Amino acid sequence: MYRILRGATLVALGTLALSQLRFASAQQPLPLKHAGKPTQPSITTADLMTRLYIFADDSMMGRSAGTPGGMKGTAYIEREVRRIGLVPAGDNGTSFQAIPLYTRSFDPASNLTVNGKPLVGGTDYFALHNGGTPRSLNGAKVIFAGNAADPSTLIPAPQAAGKVVLVSGLSTGMGNRYPQALGFIAIVPAQQVPLYQRFSASTSTTMRGEGDTASTQIALAIPEASAQAFLGVPLVNARPGTIGATLGGDVLWKIADAPARNVVAILPGSDPKLRNQYVAIGAHNDHVGIRRAGAVDHDSLRAFNREAEKIFVARTGHLPSVPGSGLTPDERASIKVNTDSIRRGRQARMDSIYNGADDDGSGSMAVLEIAENFAAMRVKPKRSLLFVWHTGEELGLFGAEYFTDHPTVPRDSIVAQLNVDMIGRGDTGDIPGGNPGYLQLIGSRRLSTELGDIVESVNTSGRHGFTFDYQFDADGHPENYYCRSDHYEYARYGIPVVFMSTGDHVDYHQLTDEPQYISYPHLARVTSFLGDVAAHVANLNHRVVVDKPKPDPKGSCRQ
Repeated sequence: MYRILRGATLVALGTLALSQLRFASAQQPLPLKHAGKPTQPSITTADLMTRLYIFADDSMMGRSAGTPGGMKGTAYIEREVRRIGLVPAGDNGTSFQAIPLYTRSFDPASNLTVNGKPLVGGTDYFALHNGGTPRSLNGAKVIFAGNAADPSTLIPAPQAAGKVVLVSGLSTGMGNRYPQALGFIAIVPAQQVPLYQRFSASTSTTMRGEGDTASTQIALAIPEASAQAFLGVPLVNARPGTIGATLGGDVLWKIADAPARNVVAILPGSDPKLRNQYVAIGAHNDHVGIRRAGAVDHDSLRAFNREAEKIFVARTGHLPSVPGSGLTPDERASIKVNTDSIRRGRQARMDSIYNGADDDGSGSMAVLEIAENFAAMRVKPKRSLLFVWHTGEELGLFGAEYFTDHPTVPRDSIVAQLNVDMIGRGDTGDIPGGNPGYLQLIGSRRLSTELGDIVESVNTSGRHGFTFDYQFDADGHPENYYCRSDHYEYARYGIPVVFMSTGDHVDYHQLTDEPQYISYPHLARVTSFLGDVAAHVANLNHRVVVDKPKPDPKGSCRQ
């Protein structure tokens, strides 16, 4: 699942044994009774285990979109799609739909100067690429606009036109206040300088789009020690409207294509009148790759996060936003003693691969299992089933955004989209209130009351026995899950959606999200339920009724 604050951050590094082994992993081997077994048409725990141990294997290198690991993951799905006998629905008669991702990183050859004096990127300033085509700073004057934390001190917008605005204090929203400025410079508190140094040295992956040619304002962050060079006077002497240094040269970026792809395939419907309508079933095929800082001890990491979760849940009643976070210094110190005892007397199992077994290996393999099940049926559903394994979800829902903007079937022929993301856990040890019948539902009635009713009815009539958790579907919920997985890219076009998940857990976006921790009976149960919901929608004698307002496809999402 996409998280704005990357959950892969390891908050417990002070307690872990570190290593520079970049591709080490502690993943357990596939149980021999399932190794190499061919999958069956029926939905089984054995099939799901076989598939997931392949898809979340170390050889997939964390399946990050735009990397060789991501391409390997989609190659496996495509082979299975072809074997099952689905109809390719990607580009040029294939099951692949290419997604135009690219990487960008700061170019050390950048030659920015202040009053002719060269600056060192990553030391004197930190460059942030906001997309589009950044405006040139060559020859621009710096102007001090005031303290952004106190809007009453800020200069009027016309005074900043054609200049580079420098502010102290929190600088959110400066682009709206000064639309004619060439760029912005924010002074970074000393404690945040290491964070910006790492960020400016990192490589980001994004998707090409219409905004790439738009002229955008460049953003720089600087340590307080650099402020005088940009202002020409000490910061304490600067007043709103003070004209500072003249900038020269430019900030440069390295740009490179990052191949990535959706996998798209169709099971044609059996009804001549309805087969041109589609029930879309989807999951995301990507995860977050390999830990750049090197390997850590798998067992110590998981033990720390599990103990941290117990303490946090006991104090708050809910899971932390990021596993291992939210502890007091005393709580953290007490866990360090426990993790020390884990390492005593045994060799560390070093791990650096984010295998993504639950996120979203579980959903991806469930969709494959459903596809094989439907393909083997003697009588197919009346409407066609459209299977889409989206890439780039972890980077910002890129694969789903691209597919819904460039659909390979008519967009208005998609009657509903069923999305699954992280459906392999949900038991008591995973989430407060969890149980074998636990399932979160999000968005099921946001566009169509009927679709939400269908989900409830199928659960009852099919005797699936799920207890639905709707708490994360509440308007204004801080997790904002409705906007954070692939289903929303369909919903923004008015397509009714259902998002199913068994929720966060101690291994979410951690190196420990591996196949051995999946509850395969729970996964099989959700998979069967998803298939039944798809069949019911596909066999309706009418389209799912949309009775709620449709959002603006180009607007922002807020649950």
